[in-house]
Amino acid sequence: MDSWKFDLTQFNSVWLLVCQLGLLLIALLFGNALRRLIPFLRKAFIPSALLGGLILFLINLLFDKAFGMPFIDQRIMQIITYHALAIGFIAMSLKISDVGKKKATTIKVFQNGLLTGGTYMLQAVSGLLVGLLFFWLGSGLFYDAGIILPLGFGQGPGNALTWDLNFTEYGFDGNGSFGLTIASIGFVVASIVGVVYINIFKSKNQIKERQVNLVRDIKDFESENEIQDSESVDKASIQIAIVALGYGLALAIMFFFSKLTDWTGVKLFNDVAWGFNFIWGVITATVIKLIFKYLNKKQIVHRRYINNYQMDRISGFAFDLMIIAGVAAIDFDVITKYIWVILALSVVGGIVTYLYVRLITKRFFKGIEHEAFLVNFGTLTGTASNGMILLREIDPNYETPTSSIFVLSQFPAMIGVAPLLLLLPFGASSPTNCYISLGIFGLLFIVYTGLIIFLGKREKKIKETAKVE
Repeated sequence: MDSWKFDLTQFNSVWLLVCQLGLLLIALLFGNALRRLIPFLRKAFIPSALLGGLILFLINLLFDKAFGMPFIDQRIMQIITYHALAIGFIAMSLKISDVGKKKATTIKVFQNGLLTGGTYMLQAVSGLLVGLLFFWLGSGLFYDAGIILPLGFGQGPGNALTWDLNFTEYGFDGNGSFGLTIASIGFVVASIVGVVYINIFKSKNQIKERQVNLVRDIKDFESENEIQDSESVDKASIQIAIVALGYGLALAIMFFFSKLTDWTGVKLFNDVAWGFNFIWGVITATVIKLIFKYLNKKQIVHRRYINNYQMDRISGFAFDLMIIAGVAAIDFDVITKYIWVILALSVVGGIVTYLYVRLITKRFFKGIEHEAFLVNFGTLTGTASNGMILLREIDPNYETPTSSIFVLSQFPAMIGVAPLLLLLPFGASSPTNCYISLGIFGLLFIVYTGLIIFLGKREKKIKETAKVE
């Protein structure tokens, strides 16, 4: 039996992961300090996690140039990004919705979900057209590379990294860094454009300052009939264990689908299995939540085990890690190789997202058009955290129904986005399939937009009928 020591002879086995995690958390502290010390960064809502990731990226670049050795382990950073995406989504999905549903009409919820789906399709069409243009010009770019735009802007570093790496077997050499760079630029677009938007419409007196209520009640931290903090096991440990259960069940689903590839020889099952860890996590988390709800209703379980506040903290921590690790894992050589493609995708993606979200929210979300724009634009270029940060800037106490609409619209949004995710391996398999996918995304964009318009007319008719009565 080999000897086992906790010293430098076992560094890779014992200390490497811990040291890399430590670097991420230390970088987060420095990123937060920068944000506090530099007013521009704070006013621009640049996330501390993004700043921390940039710090690690620059340090790693300097180490590599000066000493010919990396400061961070890119593989570990990519692994953390991949798992943090699923963990964050699981924690979010486990939350028991206490949001004021009466404030959000069904039509507005579905319109917001369709807006998300329509924006994804528009980003997919725009990204593919830009990518195919470079492909046709003989740049050597992978024909389906543009599909990473909606993954990076719409879903953040985790999914952009996953599919960047998955496309390797089809001939793409982005090495994960292509997708991570697009996602990182998306954070900047969300923050800068959001701040400029707020300031412009404030100067026009279309956005009014709202008083921030800093008083927090006990209900902000726990709900009635929850398990106590003084139990034999810490409440936070229970929350983490429930998240782990959700991810364990998601792993079982992924394992089953990967086995289907072995049994049937159909490669698609394996791609679907491991490429959508966050979706399987959302599904298992939803099932767990429903089981707890059923057990509570039948009085089999008498206490409420899921704490929304702590689930928020778990998802926030996971997404912070995802952002820092994702940015730190970027390979500078890949950026320089694809700089013009990345810039073209980012500029086009930012413009079409702004125009479409602005057009829809201005026409169909009257009275809350600015709130609806900010939460959707921030989410569809950065993450949900960016969207909520921008929303809180003009609606700090959630006095408008915007937050309720946004939260409740996530399920129809997932359905709307599903075709894009399911077609990822199909479109990457050949240029012909890429063109077919492009046509499908364009058609879905028209369908989703048409449904938004139809629902808008339906809502108007209902209001007119109500006035007559």
